[in-house]
Amino acid sequence: MQKYIQKVETLLEALPYIRQFYGKTIVIKYGGHAMVEERLKQSFAKDIILMKYVGLNPVIVHGGGPQIGELLKKLGKESRFVKGIRVTDEETMDVVEMVLVGKVNKEIVALINHYGGKAVGLSGKDGGLIKAKKMKTKGEDMGMVGEVKSVNPKVIETLDRDKFIPVIAPVGVGDDGKTYNINADTVAGKIAAALKAEKLILLTDVQGVLDKNKKLISALSVAEAKRLIKNETATGGMIPKLECCLDALKGGVSKAHIIDGRVEHAVLLEVFTDAGVGTEIYKSSR
Repeated sequence: MQKYIQKVETLLEALPYIRQFYGKTIVIKYGGHAMVEERLKQSFAKDIILMKYVGLNPVIVHGGGPQIGELLKKLGKESRFVKGIRVTDEETMDVVEMVLVGKVNKEIVALINHYGGKAVGLSGKDGGLIKAKKMKTKGEDMGMVGEVKSVNPKVIETLDRDKFIPVIAPVGVGDDGKTYNINADTVAGKIAAALKAEKLILLTDVQGVLDKNKKLISALSVAEAKRLIKNETATGGMIPKLECCLDALKGGVSKAHIIDGRVEHAVLLEVFTDAGVGTEIYKSSR
């Protein structure tokens, strides 16, 4: 009997968070090991379904870099990166869209639906969701790599109202009618801002933001996050993730989180417990 009592106590511990976030939108960037390991894929799908059933509105934006790279390799096409961004010519763009929209997106939707959710797959091209423009860079033509020009959240809001879970592939369409490959973190941040989401959560393959001694920083103000970038404590791929979070907070998102997607049920731990599994970035002093 005691083990059942403990289960009920665990549920009751989540009650204040369910009440706090009921009816709120939470945008989750899904990537890394959580998209590859079967155990983590299943736990993520179940996390999202539970969130929807208790009254939250999860919106998923996914990546797919390793899957794109794998197919390009099979086709004999070498991937080239500049500052972590894949140079995308027209041939590569066809592969990117095929993998992200035709394969990865459908797999995520199928997994959520398999466990009892109601997911719908979208790309940024659907319903004019993401208007894109060619990324401007100094001295390097990145090809069909784009930036988000604008987000039309109406299609997402409609799906939310009808109890569906939107799953979004990060490609957009330009005024020229061309398709652009956009960084998934950036897309998640822009969508979170457009929806005025309660939270933006980025799943990564690291603990979160680390200090100079490689210890996890559990919470950061906007000013502290900017300082970590400026003094180069934050390096490599963590810089664009922090910048994405700062941009989302500036756009109206209440809080942003960079969490360890290698931890089973990481999303639920971050949303419904005091402990959390990563770094929270917030707007002002507490």
